[in-house]
Amino acid sequence: MLIEDDPTMINLLGTLLEMEGFDVVKVTRFENVLADMKTEMPDVVLMDVHLNDVDGLTFCAGIRADAQISSIKVIMSSGMDMRYESIQAGADDFLLKPYMPDELINRINGFLG
Repeated sequence: MLIEDDPTMINLLGTLLEMEGFDVVKVTRFENVLADMKTEMPDVVLMDVHLNDVDGLTFCAGIRADAQISSIKVIMSSGMDMRYESIQAGADDFLLKPYMPDELINRINGFLG
């Protein structure tokens, strides 16, 4: 599941992941993110830290607080080094933008085994 507010990024990342054989759910509206996650039950979520008028760190903490979705792997990303804050919020990993496509694929595959 991609949770991103930049249409260009969501299209590029979605295309990349689909080319690698992943089923991708793209989320660009954030009012029902946790409910969407419960419906989709993704294996891995790639989420931007800074979303339009919304804090991705708060979403991540909400994921960890909800027993139904707390085991979903979360990779946070940002153009600023927010690794510490992301891990504190419950993220499993953090990627500093810009990152190479192979780095993203390797981390996702690492979670999937």
